[in-house]
Amino acid sequence: MVRPVDITRSPDAPTDEIRSLPQRGSGVLQWLGTFVLKIMRWRIDNTLPSIPKAVVIVAPHTSNWDFVLGLAAALALDVDAHWIGKHTIFRWPFGRLMRWLGGIPVNRQATSGFVEQVVERFNQSDQLVLGIAPEGTRRKVQRWKSGFYHIAAGAKIPIVCAYLDYQSRVVGLGLNLMPTGNFETDLAVIQDFYAPYKGKRSSD
Repeated sequence: MVRPVDITRSPDAPTDEIRSLPQRGSGVLQWLGTFVLKIMRWRIDNTLPSIPKAVVIVAPHTSNWDFVLGLAAALALDVDAHWIGKHTIFRWPFGRLMRWLGGIPVNRQATSGFVEQVVERFNQSDQLVLGIAPEGTRRKVQRWKSGFYHIAAGAKIPIVCAYLDYQSRVVGLGLNLMPTGNFETDLAVIQDFYAPYKGKRSSD
């Protein structure tokens, strides 16, 4: 059975509990994210989970605009979200910029595997939100990659489902679940959650 995580924000909940997600703490960036979404005519379903760590999967992923919308939403919500990149793009002169944008370098040729490196990063962090596109490509795929699941299971943290619905122009957070250890069962629940949402190009 999938174990849900309560993401309801009570008006009486303490502020520190509500904001247990890592923050950037920049009013300017928060304004910028809000402005970008406004001019693109998108809105946010801003129910935030009161958890310090999570693997946030973002789907459906069909366009390069998905990254822009996801980053703008994270800035607007003042969430310090991260993403994974090949370690070579973090070298000079772009390394500092990549890290400032939330990038986490991973060496795919290292002795320890990709999943192990990311799990270790979670274990070393008090707060960490990592965004991953589980489809792994903008093209339509029959099967999602399983890396996001094994990271969450290894770090013992919840998977949070973020969606980009181009039909309603809404970006938001929905289903949260703890991995049960049965990937196929949990994936079926996750993909069922995403079924109503439409990407920019649904026929890719």
